[in-house]
Amino acid sequence: MTMNVLAPEYADGVGRRAVLARELAGLAPDVLALQEVTRADVAALADDGWHVAPHPRYGSDGVGAVLAARTPFAAVTADPLAVSDRTARTEWCGVAAALLPLPEPFGPLLVAHHKPSWPYGWELEREQQALVTARLVAEMADEHSARHTLLLGDFDATPDAASIRFLRGLQSLDGTSVRYQDAWANAHPDGAPGPTFTPENPLVRRGDMPEAAERRLDYILVGCGPHGPTLHVSGCRRVMVEPVGGVQVSDHYGLVADLVPPDHPPGAWAD
Repeated sequence: MTMNVLAPEYADGVGRRAVLARELAGLAPDVLALQEVTRADVAALADDGWHVAPHPRYGSDGVGAVLAARTPFAAVTADPLAVSDRTARTEWCGVAAALLPLPEPFGPLLVAHHKPSWPYGWELEREQQALVTARLVAEMADEHSARHTLLLGDFDATPDAASIRFLRGLQSLDGTSVRYQDAWANAHPDGAPGPTFTPENPLVRRGDMPEAAERRLDYILVGCGPHGPTLHVSGCRRVMVEPVGGVQVSDHYGLVADLVPPDHPPGAWAD
């Protein structure tokens, strides 16, 4: 699961965080990427039994991001994604990656929480940051013999942006190409747009981007080997779209994907 949960300084953060905690308990994800969290939010996750890997930087307002899992991490690395002078203005962009030594039939999973720079017009930085993350994940996966790789987070770019096209294997960048399967697109072959940031959400209309068109910014991406995705997407859905008990949890909707091993390993004929 991934969700930008909106910094608690906005729109009754205490009430929103209480609802978020209850909803997370009900959804019970195994892997969780949250954006716009504080150190207190991260500590609360740890107190609740989550293993946490905060992003390498918090902003001057105390906001950052965190990767969390119910399984202890076997290895963790991070990068601040400081690819240009402008990234200093997006203080908490970064990536945290961790190895999860899952039991069979999954096997070792490398999961990375990617959070690039957010401003409109900064696709150059987002392209360069996608490259850094892709290379970091590939190197770490090779080092630890990870069977699967997973990227998730608020990528601040729509599916047609170069950074997302690169990650989805639709184009190369800087002589590099990778291939991740977009869980939402895979689970919705009818082309359902699935916006996660939309003016239909009252907190968007109240927020810093009141004129923003609806956009799909939040992704769960499944790594591919030579023969395609190594995990099967059995479902992908938005969560916390409607108010819960009268509380709109965030200006973003959450995204949950259900991933299972395929019927037989890619690259091998079934018996």
